[in-house]
Amino acid sequence: MTTTRKVPLGIVIAAVSVPVFMASLDNLVVTNALPVMQADLGASIEELQWFLNAYSLAFASLILMAVALGDRLGRKRVFLSGIVIFTLASVAAALATTPEALIAARVVQGAGGAAVLPLSLALLAGAVPDRLRAAAIGIWGGVAGLGVALGPLIGGAVVEGLTWHAIFWLNVPIGVVALALGAWSLPEARGAKARLDLTGLALAVTGVFALVFGIVRGNDAGWTSTEVLAGLIGGGVLLIAFVAWEARTRDPLMPLGLFRDRSFSAANAVAVLFSIGIFGAIFILIQFMQVVQGESPLAAGVKTMPWTMAPLIVAPLSGLIAPKVGTRVLIVAGTMLQAVGLAWFALVLAPDVAYATMVPGFVAAGVGMGLVFAPSATAVLANMAPHDHAKASGTNSTLREIGVALGVAILTAVFTGAGGDFTPNEYTDAAVPALWVGVGFLLLATLAGLALPEGKGTPTEPQPAPASSRGEEEPALVTAG
Repeated sequence: MTTTRKVPLGIVIAAVSVPVFMASLDNLVVTNALPVMQADLGASIEELQWFLNAYSLAFASLILMAVALGDRLGRKRVFLSGIVIFTLASVAAALATTPEALIAARVVQGAGGAAVLPLSLALLAGAVPDRLRAAAIGIWGGVAGLGVALGPLIGGAVVEGLTWHAIFWLNVPIGVVALALGAWSLPEARGAKARLDLTGLALAVTGVFALVFGIVRGNDAGWTSTEVLAGLIGGGVLLIAFVAWEARTRDPLMPLGLFRDRSFSAANAVAVLFSIGIFGAIFILIQFMQVVQGESPLAAGVKTMPWTMAPLIVAPLSGLIAPKVGTRVLIVAGTMLQAVGLAWFALVLAPDVAYATMVPGFVAAGVGMGLVFAPSATAVLANMAPHDHAKASGTNSTLREIGVALGVAILTAVFTGAGGDFTPNEYTDAAVPALWVGVGFLLLATLAGLALPEGKGTPTEPQPAPASSRGEEEPALVTAG
């Protein structure tokens, strides 16, 4: 058992939140820079998608393996290693001179982020007293949501003031500070030293990649072409094989038994569907501001601030009130508001639409995102024993990032299939059906949210087995001072 560390709670939250902000930021930080990057690197629309999806897929594919390594080698150690990998990959991305080099750097960035996000939540959940856990997770969720939401704004500001390379250089000082802060303040924690499920990892990685590849290539190569059908069918078969393998192996990468918990299953369904709908739409709408309305990267970021800044206020508040009203009402309200926001855009979008007309959609989507982030994290861990925190949060992060990649791929496929191009009329006409598809996924997320358990207050947490029986060290607690 580790020695109790009297580290101020605020420092611990900062130690896990700063790197999470950095990793979350890079989900969408390149979106406002895409038109500039396309011109500078000569990238195609397909390569623009991979600038985002290379990160999301690597992130999603390696999260659970990072969790397993954290259980064996120490969660703090793997968490800090992820920060180092992410920071060095950011340097490589900043130095990239071809689309292929940038995509490769984004893959490595995703691998680093895969160690940062789930282990940060596991370290936080194990390092704060039970009475403060909901509030701490609320702040963590707010920071993660803020990183995602501010990505377009920060990317636009940096690109306009400097170059697109600077959006990756920005990660370097953040990474250095995060590494020092985490090394000093976080207690080490371990889980059961199970065998690494390399077979499960291989099936999951190839299955998800093949599925997204098939969707991305569908319009260009033809939906009945050999390469697309191989990707879609092959990816589906590999993912079915992954589930079958996880059900029978002794030390699964993704313990399917966790899905027996209703709160966990429903929250993960929401995570996938919500990510497909909202992040695919962000990809479409950010380009609309620049391609159709001629806004600069910074102006596009500023004008989306009613969307991006809402989670800054709403997400921490939703985390704080979730124990009082329950997670279901917040998540359902959040996904419904996002559906309303995207529907608003789909109804009013036109090349000459006034900015004031778009503001209600931005506000609804932003408030909705803030209502989903923190309560989802709470719902995922609500009934999990402490030794399952890392794998539970890792599974949730995996499915959410897969949703991001699928969302960009699916909505862009709808956009290009409808004749989308980088001209005002053709872009707008193709963006509208893509947005309606996003609305559909958010309505499905709302239905999934209705499956969450009712009730108020903090859910009863199962009592864990003694640490010695699990081969796990109890995490040190921090003071609230």
